[in-house]
Amino acid sequence: MAQVDLYRQALRARDPSEWVPYLTSESGLPGPRANLSLMRAVAEEGPPPLLRSYAFADDEYLAACGTVGLGRLMAQGDPTAEDELRGQAQDGRWRVREAVAIALQLVGETDPDRALTVAEQWAGHPSLLVRRAAVAAACEPFLVAEPAAAVRVLDMLGSITSDLALLPESERRTDPFRVLRQALGYGWSVAVAAAPDPGFDRLEQLESMDDPDVRWIVYKNAGKARIRKADPIRFERLIERLQG
Repeated sequence: MAQVDLYRQALRARDPSEWVPYLTSESGLPGPRANLSLMRAVAEEGPPPLLRSYAFADDEYLAACGTVGLGRLMAQGDPTAEDELRGQAQDGRWRVREAVAIALQLVGETDPDRALTVAEQWAGHPSLLVRRAAVAAACEPFLVAEPAAAVRVLDMLGSITSDLALLPESERRTDPFRVLRQALGYGWSVAVAAAPDPGFDRLEQLESMDDPDVRWIVYKNAGKARIRKADPIRFERLIERLQG
């Protein structure tokens, strides 16, 4: 039995009003890694009012659990869950922001088109943190498994990266810019590995841009083994361009 199913059983054995001490003890925090399996179990088992109370809690782990739960509510047709997730994407706590990406991926497990459509819409949001959530959510191997989906994500990444290159220096020194750049620093490789021909075309175009942050993004993605395996010849050509 998968670990998440064991946690689901443990939660079912408790009244939801008594979950908090159990979640706190099993959260894995403080520590480098939060308990993602338990987080998923809470999202699947929690009553909607409880999930919302967690999502907007001061406790970071509870907030992350509730935020993932909003993804379940969104998948079930809740009319306000998407707006709430977009707000959570701008939370100051990185685990809550990461939970937004997990929530959209949860939506994508049953409706990948909807998850990608939301990510595409968020890609044009004024908030760099919302754009970061779009990148982190969409750049997941199972969401780009189909070639058409991979091209959609490549288009989205191209739009976000091009917009990033237009930002003034003052905005590039902010934390939202940093976390968006980090997401782009690995996200491209996921989409390129799924659609190598158009993907490498895009990376080569980005490499030719006279922008240090865009070139950093290309450099970081070129270090990922997944794109080396996707097309070794074009990978070596890209490395030569970067070194040149």
